[in-house]
Amino acid sequence: MENKELPLCPVETTLMLISDRWKVLILRDLFMGTKRFGELKKSLTGISQKVLTANLRDMEQSGLLTRKVYPEVPPRVEYTLTEVGESLRPILGALYDWGMDYKKRNRSPVNEQVHALGAVLHEDRKAGI
Repeated sequence: MENKELPLCPVETTLMLISDRWKVLILRDLFMGTKRFGELKKSLTGISQKVLTANLRDMEQSGLLTRKVYPEVPPRVEYTLTEVGESLRPILGALYDWGMDYKKRNRSPVNEQVHALGAVLHEDRKAGI
């Protein structure tokens, strides 16, 4: 992880690392498990290859994920959350809970994929951690 000057406020530090729209969605996808670049690109509707690459590099430099390159043709690259990245699970779980409450108040539908995400984000609660 790059040693850079961090804000004094811990909330600001957290936002500095994950405040970008795409970073939170990349985290969401990686909480489901290791993903290849193409899987992330397909899941993140509207993101360009350039923006996805820049976000993944930034998250790698911040120590949130690892990048593994396999010496194959065509090249295969996989991204996995680090322990630091995994430690953000309760934060995204809280965002999920707030979003679900908001959707219920506004009678917005959800589907099985949404419920599966909720289960993944709350795994640590089930394990009693």
